[in-house]
Amino acid sequence: MDAHQEAAGVPVQITVLRGNHLRGNKNEPFLNFVRAEFNGIVLGDSQKLDVPVDDCVNYCFTCSFQCSEVAHTLDDLAREPVILTVIEVLPKEKKQKDDKTYVLGQAVVDLLPLLQGQCSYSSTVMLHPTPGSPTQSASQDGGIKPTLDVSVSVHEPLLSDSQLSESNLLTVTVETAYSLPDIWNPASGLSSSYVAALQVPVTAKREQILLFSNGLLKMGGEREPVPRLKKWPLGPLLAPDAQFIPGIFIEGELTDLEDGDLTSIEDREFRVQAECNQKRVSWDTECRCFVDAGGAACLTHRIAECRLWPVEVTRSPQAAKTVAGKAGKEKPQVEDEMIQIPFHGVAYMDLAPLLYPGVRCIRGAYRLHPFYDSELQKKTKRNISVLRESMKAPVAKSHPRPPSSVGSCKAAPSKVFDTHKAGKDNKEASKKTGTQGKLFQTDGITDVEPQINVEGQMYTDSGSYIIIDIALEKPLVPKRPPEELAKRVMDLIPPRPPLPRQPAGAERAVQEYQAQIASVAYQVLEHYHHMFGAVFGPETKPLDPATTEQRRSQIFGELNCSGKYFAFKEQMKYAVVRIVREKMLRTEAFTDPEQLQAFLSQLYVLLVDEMHVALNKTLSANGEEVQLQPLLDCCQLKHFAMEAQLNGDYQLAAQYYQERLLRDQSNSSHWFDYGAFNMMMADYLKAEECFHLAVSIDQTHVPSLLMCGILSEMNGDYKDAETFFEGATCVEPSCVVAWTLFGLYYLAQENTIQAEMAFLKAIKHQATLMCTPVSRQEMVDNTQDLTKNGQAKQLGVKESLTNTLNKTAVDCETEEVRSQTSQHIKPVQGFAANSDPERAVLQQQQSSTRLNTTIYMETVKFLLQNYALQNQDAWVVYGHLYYLMKDNKQAQKCYERTLDFVTNASNTHPVYLRLGSIYIQNKEYEKAKTTYLRACKSSPSCQTWLGLGIACYRLGELTEAEDALTEANTLNNRNPEVWGYLTLVCLQTDRKLEAEKSYKYTIQFHLLDETLLQEIRELQDCVGFGNP
Repeated sequence: MDAHQEAAGVPVQITVLRGNHLRGNKNEPFLNFVRAEFNGIVLGDSQKLDVPVDDCVNYCFTCSFQCSEVAHTLDDLAREPVILTVIEVLPKEKKQKDDKTYVLGQAVVDLLPLLQGQCSYSSTVMLHPTPGSPTQSASQDGGIKPTLDVSVSVHEPLLSDSQLSESNLLTVTVETAYSLPDIWNPASGLSSSYVAALQVPVTAKREQILLFSNGLLKMGGEREPVPRLKKWPLGPLLAPDAQFIPGIFIEGELTDLEDGDLTSIEDREFRVQAECNQKRVSWDTECRCFVDAGGAACLTHRIAECRLWPVEVTRSPQAAKTVAGKAGKEKPQVEDEMIQIPFHGVAYMDLAPLLYPGVRCIRGAYRLHPFYDSELQKKTKRNISVLRESMKAPVAKSHPRPPSSVGSCKAAPSKVFDTHKAGKDNKEASKKTGTQGKLFQTDGITDVEPQINVEGQMYTDSGSYIIIDIALEKPLVPKRPPEELAKRVMDLIPPRPPLPRQPAGAERAVQEYQAQIASVAYQVLEHYHHMFGAVFGPETKPLDPATTEQRRSQIFGELNCSGKYFAFKEQMKYAVVRIVREKMLRTEAFTDPEQLQAFLSQLYVLLVDEMHVALNKTLSANGEEVQLQPLLDCCQLKHFAMEAQLNGDYQLAAQYYQERLLRDQSNSSHWFDYGAFNMMMADYLKAEECFHLAVSIDQTHVPSLLMCGILSEMNGDYKDAETFFEGATCVEPSCVVAWTLFGLYYLAQENTIQAEMAFLKAIKHQATLMCTPVSRQEMVDNTQDLTKNGQAKQLGVKESLTNTLNKTAVDCETEEVRSQTSQHIKPVQGFAANSDPERAVLQQQQSSTRLNTTIYMETVKFLLQNYALQNQDAWVVYGHLYYLMKDNKQAQKCYERTLDFVTNASNTHPVYLRLGSIYIQNKEYEKAKTTYLRACKSSPSCQTWLGLGIACYRLGELTEAEDALTEANTLNNRNPEVWGYLTLVCLQTDRKLEAEKSYKYTIQFHLLDETLLQEIRELQDCVGFGNP
């Protein structure tokens, strides 16, 4: 709608064409009419018509309303249906002035198609009976159900094409709350209302409060059935069966892909028990909101600013009818006082997944917490309670909709709470439930939060949770389709022209036949040469006819006797059969001998002609020389190139890589390997050219796409880098490295939500590859740890992808490394003082960070193999990962390469400690001594001096060992291992008193290494002293 249309409104016409299979109060013809209602307003009544029993009636009744920004907005069209009520007019009794009516049934017409661009549509809607009506009994008996034929139309679309593409439809479904407080008892006789509420933006300046006030308390004993229909948010305004939205089901089962707070394995077991046996409140209500372009942008911004979204819950007793009459008297008091909401709880939904590309829906179970204003402000950056603000709204300004025709006796739900009713209900609830309904003052609490939500705390004590589903018609962040990504990659790197067409079909069959002729000819010539010698020399005279015929007979006889003649026939047979099928197009047997003879003649002529062609090519003196196959294939060339690369002969390695390319320039792997070599040589321009050529040959070569993305990011072409990374994940969705690099790219761009999405994908696929069962909650926790660690290192400055990888990986892993290496070294003969290192390593491997380190390990391995990452810190992380996996050989290589750099890594202390411990374990004490000396020089500690002392003692350098152990003892005089090795030194140097004192402290501080204790006792037995 344009500006003029928005002000004036667009008429929406509803036409009730006919009613089918209607039945009156009595089993006889009856008088009836149809009433249409929308948004609490009666649109009109049809004329009264007589209807035969179980027959049709043509109403041809048309009514309309104006859809505008003032009344009956687009949001109203999305949220509420048109209510059609069929009313029977009963015969008048004596002295009766007005007609007496009876409601037969109700039907609802969904107006959502108008918001999807349709101008008109027709439908047949079910007429749902009211309780006790004859239509209900007919439906229960399995008879034909009554229906209404309805059409809806507008003379022009309500939304323009741009508005239709930019707007969105938000659907919130509150399903069921489980594991509720024990005090909630439906048998108590106290009628209560159960309300859930949240607030969502629908325009850039307006937010809509969604109230779900038709909760039904149920006892446990069985699970809620699935699938089950969702309900309209109109409650008692509709007939019982008319409350359900046709064709819209709740199909949610407990799955691994579910969002929410209860997704761990333990939580799943708890949910199964709670959803079967415990009481619950069921809403099963869907509420829709039409969100324009400004509202969608506002929602996106709000989620990016604060990912948690509050959904408030309350239970309040329903007030007596007399309360409404006192509202005007007590209204000022209620506005001045703080409104108390009984059982005020809140669930914090994480809506960040809605900002993942292509995600349109999130559904999960969310824990209910006691509501506190301070916690709301801290978690959601909001300071307004939706329920409290609704209850503060003056009764005079609220316009509760009148009850519909079917619900004239029922209370109509309002979008705004009655303030006095809430206050009165709270007082009554406090009297009936004792102390449960009060908010107590507490000591030691600040003025910000002076009260404790006692009733709300029951949610936490009971483990209460609520299942909520939020869906969008279109994703907030569109996901680029594979075709668009492929086109963008193609635009950046045009594919090479297709290779020349290879022969196929008949042409291929003829070529194969000629090749077999040439092969047989070579074999016959070789046999002839073996029998008669070289007779075709340049000076050889031609043979006379008699000699030629004699040799011909001899060679035929030799071929027949040796069996080679039949072997040649078998060799030629398959080529001839293929010519018959492909060239002659004959696949069936002949029934006519004449046709067979004619076909054989044609075949013979063809075979002889092609034989002459093949022999002329093969035996011609001017023919092309047959190219010999090279001695080295491409795999051997790659092996030789890597060998030369390892030996430092980079010029020879480059020659081998180039020779591979000369052999086969259409192989993307050859270009990729040459590009990786140029990465090692730091020739990034040449490397980028090679990777681009690899992608031009094969647009789905994932390693080349990743390297193109890395080089584009290094060059500052961030859009191109994003295209390459996203293209790689689209080509191979299960590639852990691609998703991890994609996440690191987003992390470097400070887009933490997209980074979280990519890391979540990487962890999921890595868990699948490792066959490791990981719950969604663990994956989410690990992913958020990754993004937080990456965020903490950026300090508001965009960094390169490789720096982000270094800092994030080091931060994820080094904290654990430091905590272990700063206190003890992995023992060979007993280094640890107060811990079991092997158990610590096993715990590290089994911890939730194991998957994090694994996806980083895969990524670092890929980058190091292709020389895209040569930073010292990367080698440190790689070494730590191998060390924790007990692969000391690989860890040693990584640590040694780290120390070979000219500049040191950001933290070499754990490198020295762990490398030294590996050397001691391998009995390379001289290397261990050198390593620990460097550690003592750079960052001395008790452990560095202890390691140096152990290395010197094993080398027999007792004086140096004693000096080092004395330094260690100075820094920590309660380390039992230091005292243990001092005991050994004193025993070796025949110092009895010092040996006894050292041994006393060794035992006093509880040395746990039995191997070291055994060595001390054996040496004591050998020297004859030291053990008092």
